[in-house]
Amino acid sequence: MTEDALLWHRLQFAFTIVYHYLFPQLTMGLALLIVVMKWLSFRAGGEKWGAAARFWIKIFGINFAVGVVTGIPMEFQFGTNWAAFTRYAGNVVGHTLAMEGLFAFFLESSFLSLLVWGEKRLGSRLHFGAAIALWIGSWLSGYFIVCTNAFMQHPVGHATGPDGALRLVSFREFVFNPWALAQYAHTMAAAVVTASFVVAATGAYYTLRNVHLEHAGRFLKIGVWSGLASTILVAFPTGDIQAKLVAEYQPITLAAMEGRFESGPMAGITLIGQPNVAQRRLDNPIAVPGILSFLAYGAFHRDVKGLNEFPQEQWPTNIELLYYSFHVMAGLGSLFIAIMAAASFLSWRGWLTSTKPVLWTLLFAFPFPYIANTAGWMTAELGRQPWLVYGLFRTAQGASPQVHSGSALFTLIGFTGIYALLALLFLFLIGREIAHGPEAHHA
Repeated sequence: MTEDALLWHRLQFAFTIVYHYLFPQLTMGLALLIVVMKWLSFRAGGEKWGAAARFWIKIFGINFAVGVVTGIPMEFQFGTNWAAFTRYAGNVVGHTLAMEGLFAFFLESSFLSLLVWGEKRLGSRLHFGAAIALWIGSWLSGYFIVCTNAFMQHPVGHATGPDGALRLVSFREFVFNPWALAQYAHTMAAAVVTASFVVAATGAYYTLRNVHLEHAGRFLKIGVWSGLASTILVAFPTGDIQAKLVAEYQPITLAAMEGRFESGPMAGITLIGQPNVAQRRLDNPIAVPGILSFLAYGAFHRDVKGLNEFPQEQWPTNIELLYYSFHVMAGLGSLFIAIMAAASFLSWRGWLTSTKPVLWTLLFAFPFPYIANTAGWMTAELGRQPWLVYGLFRTAQGASPQVHSGSALFTLIGFTGIYALLALLFLFLIGREIAHGPEAHHA
């Protein structure tokens, strides 16, 4: 296995998984908001919420379909590009990957069909039950995937067999991995952030165009209030718990995320700075003293180890990209709280629909949760390097030895072309639904 082949294997999987996750993060967040809309439709005068739910169910369906298509290649890449990893850890992670496909995926797709086509036959209450089942299925699917990733971050419940491969010895430890629970809560809250910004942006678009105003007000209301709650939850407690787990089990990652090379107490969190790996320092830093020590260990005086405390061969392989990914995620997360707090205050006072600067902000802000989610996953995956299974199995050991760089590059080019066509189809379908508006889905 040459270094070139390993690079192309990593780039191919990175491209396919980043592209794929653009869709599930919206569907998982929308699943919860659709349940809320359906519940609101049972209130007096709530029939308009039913039309709103039907509109977002169609958007959900389009996202779900493209998400399924783009997710299938990743399953095959475990065998084609990462066969050595599959042989090593497949007896463990295969359990959750199988459950995601057999239980969560089929539950999700089955109840989605009932939501799209079965409202008249089911009646309002059974249709609401189908919405709840869809939400459970999509979030269950998310948990199985996160649980698989959490094992790679913090492996528990396993033993090494006589052939050197891992085997599962405690299903309970594996499924209820503390890393998985924290990462799942953080991921689901972030998915609701994405859905909230998309719903609010749609409401802002209709308001600014002066169309579908009744529905626009509803979209703005549910979008900004769910957005405020979810953006806060992403930061605390879910992000706080995740940071403390990284400090406990991946101290090298924590140091690299902050570009910290020297150890010491009262460690500051960096607002601005450029990691200089060659000189082992952070250039032009602007930091708030003590905050990193407090976030990581709950005390300002605690010592936070720097990268110089660890062998360089254990450092993340791309510290610069890891550092910037983390700071993009954290910076955007803080900005989201400010935007949704301001919009929620205006909504509470009844001024939101007439405050055009905030409406324009909500309209143009919807891509940024996608960027923040992508940066968050890049932080998790880059921070785990150079390990595929942290502390046990290196990334360089996991690639398929018989698949050369030319084959990996050829298929990457193919995926790029196919996914570009899918993007055009997706944008056309979503644009058509938004142009029709919620009134087209009124019962």
